[in-house]
Amino acid sequence: MLADKYGFEIETILAKYPPDQKRSAVMPLLYLAQKEYGYITPEAIEEVGEILGLEPTQVGSIVGFYTLYYDQPGGKHRIQICADLPCALNGADRYAAEVCEKLGVKPGGTTSDGMFTVETVMCLAACDRPPMFQLQTGDGIFYHENQTVESTMKLVEELRGN
Repeated sequence: MLADKYGFEIETILAKYPPDQKRSAVMPLLYLAQKEYGYITPEAIEEVGEILGLEPTQVGSIVGFYTLYYDQPGGKHRIQICADLPCALNGADRYAAEVCEKLGVKPGGTTSDGMFTVETVMCLAACDRPPMFQLQTGDGIFYHENQTVESTMKLVEELRGN
């Protein structure tokens, strides 16, 4: 359980909010859970809800809304390709399909080596530089704009260490 392993961190997070507004700590607590489990498990949703006095559906709605929270296990790296209208009008759908084909996965899938999960997401705020994606790694989030399938595959190979 999170409270057993991260009691001090949880208390530190909660101390940043007024006692009657502790529900505002939902996002940092979800981040802590994701850091621990690699994704937000149903048990983590319940535990965060218990800590904050929220219903699991309230916590789950946060997970479902934000692209930085995952409710399923995934690869070591997540390639999240923007598929919002401006990007789609500039070839994002074709780009995403070709990246998936090169990696041998369907959108939302993870490569057989467990290194990459490829997802399409809405608006990453680079409407003037598509196709683009955000790469989530254990080291942070990195944005790659004006991409081609070739430039993306070159990055994939670098991350694989080839």
